[in-house]
Amino acid sequence: MSMLARLRERTAAATLTRRVGVVRQVSGLAIEATGPDVMVGEMCTILARGRAPLKAEVVALRPGAVTLMPFSSADGLAVGCEVIATGESASIGVGTALLGRVIDGFGAPLDGHAMPATTVRRALRSAPINPMKRSRISQVLETGIRSIDALATLGQGQRIGIFSGSGVGKSTLLGQIARHARADVNVIALIGERGREVREFIDRQLGTAGLERSVVIVATSDQPAVARLRAAHAALTIAEHFRDAGQQVLLTMDSITRYAMARREVGLSAGEPPTARGYTPSVFAELPELCERCGTGDRGGSISALLTVLVEGDDLNEPIADCLRATLDGHIVLSRRLAQQAHYPAIDVLHSASRVMSDLVPADARMLAAEAVSMLALIEQYRQMVDIGAYSAGTNPALDKALLARPALTAFLRQTEGGVRREAALAQLAAALKVAR
Repeated sequence: MSMLARLRERTAAATLTRRVGVVRQVSGLAIEATGPDVMVGEMCTILARGRAPLKAEVVALRPGAVTLMPFSSADGLAVGCEVIATGESASIGVGTALLGRVIDGFGAPLDGHAMPATTVRRALRSAPINPMKRSRISQVLETGIRSIDALATLGQGQRIGIFSGSGVGKSTLLGQIARHARADVNVIALIGERGREVREFIDRQLGTAGLERSVVIVATSDQPAVARLRAAHAALTIAEHFRDAGQQVLLTMDSITRYAMARREVGLSAGEPPTARGYTPSVFAELPELCERCGTGDRGGSISALLTVLVEGDDLNEPIADCLRATLDGHIVLSRRLAQQAHYPAIDVLHSASRVMSDLVPADARMLAAEAVSMLALIEQYRQMVDIGAYSAGTNPALDKALLARPALTAFLRQTEGGVRREAALAQLAAALKVAR
């Protein structure tokens, strides 16, 4: 290559101009700068003395001012620090190299191994598929959990919320499903979790076999809000890559409530007005957008989403839970009362529902489930009378049958380990109900 050709090549690769601004104010989570000329969502680098360059994302624009949110601690920043626009939008490497790995929202390894050798990058935010190009949900998703597979059957491409208060066993249930569900790939997003629980979830709940076909994306509770948001979108982007390749993907996110809390932090810092319980309007705009990225695809693949909803004060009608219950394709409710009785998984069958079950299972399985739910509802209706001894046998024949089947039904609903095939679960349910016939 001639010297002139080399000079042309270097000139073409060189950065001849820079869009630069300076930090004007650091207030709480937000960094305000004068300039540079940027777009919302663009990545910037902030240079400060005595520390590594700080990555930040543009979250709001005002005349003469730019609001940024950093991806790590803002310690060491001062007024006058240089802000450089990179011209890059948020993206992440995707591909099979991520299987078996634990990464952060940038794709950097957290498991002590080398950087995943991905060759394709994909934007973190993408438009949902045209609804008319989505195939209908027609295949059952086996979770290995008897009460779900028999009484609230899920489908491949369905989006389900697991509604639970704190400490009721949702992480354990998620781990059992991720380890035993019949899916090609697991994408697991741990958003806002305690650092201690991440290793515990991977070692105890997921296991070595489960990790081999999984990608785990982590953003712990001590990380800034934009890092938690980025990890959630990174998980969806990775899941979309596998779905577009025609694979059946199980996406589990623990929890989408902490995603909403992180979005609230960013919105308030950007100047949005608070609404219900302090949540900003962007939260209720982004939650449906996030959910719509899941579901069946137009190339044969699907993303089945299990999103945990951490209800505040066990209030199932709080704003985030109410919004998601209307958005998702069903809900599984975990009961603190059942957990206090050492009934695990603490699934409240009477308050749980799958909106696609009637399209997936044959009539005999639907009738079996309806009979079991009717008996459980009757037992719950008269529970206090039975407990205090105010009910006399023979007064209500239907209740007598339900009480006769209660021990077998309770044993069926309790499950210490996942992995039960759906056919076996239906057979066990039929045997439990046969006791009362």
